[in-house]
Amino acid sequence: MKIFKIARHYLVVLIAENNMVTLCWRPSVKGGGSRRGGDPNGRFKELMWNKDLGAHANGEFSMAVIQANNLMEDQSQLESGPLSSVKLGPHGTFIGVYDGHGGPETSRFVNNALFSNLKKFATEHQEISADAIRKAFLETEEEFLSLVKTQWHEKPQIATVGSCCLVGVICSGLLYTANVGDSHAVLGRVDKAAKSVAAIQLSTEHNASTESVRDDLRLLHPQDSRIVVLKHNVWRVKGILQVSRSIGDAYLKKSEFNQAPLLEIFRLPEPFPEPILRAEPSISVHKLTSKDQFVIFASDGLWDHLSNKEVVDIVRNHPRNGIARRLIKAALHVAAKKREMRYSDLKKIDRGVRRHFHDDITVVVVFIEPYSMNRSSSRSSILSIKGGTPTSPKL
Repeated sequence: MKIFKIARHYLVVLIAENNMVTLCWRPSVKGGGSRRGGDPNGRFKELMWNKDLGAHANGEFSMAVIQANNLMEDQSQLESGPLSSVKLGPHGTFIGVYDGHGGPETSRFVNNALFSNLKKFATEHQEISADAIRKAFLETEEEFLSLVKTQWHEKPQIATVGSCCLVGVICSGLLYTANVGDSHAVLGRVDKAAKSVAAIQLSTEHNASTESVRDDLRLLHPQDSRIVVLKHNVWRVKGILQVSRSIGDAYLKKSEFNQAPLLEIFRLPEPFPEPILRAEPSISVHKLTSKDQFVIFASDGLWDHLSNKEVVDIVRNHPRNGIARRLIKAALHVAAKKREMRYSDLKKIDRGVRRHFHDDITVVVVFIEPYSMNRSSSRSSILSIKGGTPTSPKL
């Protein structure tokens, strides 16, 4: 475990030096739907950015991000309006949460490329579909691997950078959820019999801590007795990563990126004929009903501290305005309690050191209005908002 922490620290420093990246970040917002809630561009304070309330094509949303790493590795976006390049094509809402690891490059790349790729394939298909979403994931993967190839000799460490990727698309009364990695989405649905709101997980997690994921890996790699390794009581793919699917991580997908000039610590002892990790997303399609009230999309930093039911109950029992920020604060209170410290003391800890207490956390809460469920298109609430976008370099 110690050797990977040392390598990770080396990469963070090297990336910062090579790219002249500032340690802070800010979001970007475009479109008329961002004016609700008195914070058109969101607010930034004490390592947290939040957009307390905004309007999207199918209702309202709340969004927040807290930084823990030295460099912000979480990225996120919400796009509302056209979902293709055709004037009369599908309209709706796109939500993306991208949890990077090993550095910020992949999550930033996905934040800039995935939605454009979805629009391209939705235009070709003339609709939003599970297949169009799948193709958008795989196209984004190929584009990033091409970037790795072009930078390989000057910046080989980019081959070790990857990202989990959680996406939601609301269109024509359907909710598509696609995922690679261990972020996940939870639906809040009214349960009239129990007089409560049920928490329904919509996405599949790809984490080696889950027995079914380890079984799948062993089936895909029957000749590799060490495809999953229990290391310090944590299951890891090849003893390295917990996630079994991702965008990026080229050094575990193509043997050509698992050799010099890559640091020796990342190199596997033998070439591998097949990719160890995959970028194929798990996709679910849910037909929305009047019982479906909201969906929480979040990186695993939230779920490390709060259960699905706890998160749904918080959303149900508090005002919409600022609910994403409230969820992050609830998670931080739990993180502080685990370390027997006060929340007020945790807030004083700076990025980098903060990572020892909690991860970067991204939360997007999307409320769904019943009147919007069967609309095939909408010309209102055109919006593009991104959290986690880096500031310009300070030279």
